[in-house]
Amino acid sequence: MRLRKNIATSGEGFIFNPSTGDSFSTNEIGAEIIALLKEDKQPNEVIERICSKYEVTSNHFEKDLDDYLAQLKDFLILE
Repeated sequence: MRLRKNIATSGEGFIFNPSTGDSFSTNEIGAEIIALLKEDKQPNEVIERICSKYEVTSNHFEKDLDDYLAQLKDFLILE
């Protein structure tokens, strides 16, 4: 999954889609996921990075990541 090229983000979790005019905010982990996606990291790499940094199992986080990525896709943040 790739972040659309025109999406503006901040390290604090602000996301702006200039194509639609929509803006969103996300929490700290959501902002980290967005940053990793901007680096073209694959979902398995995102899972590894987040699970190694926070006390969460990969099985639990994988479901949460799938849900988060689905939301980003619905909001036209992801290609």
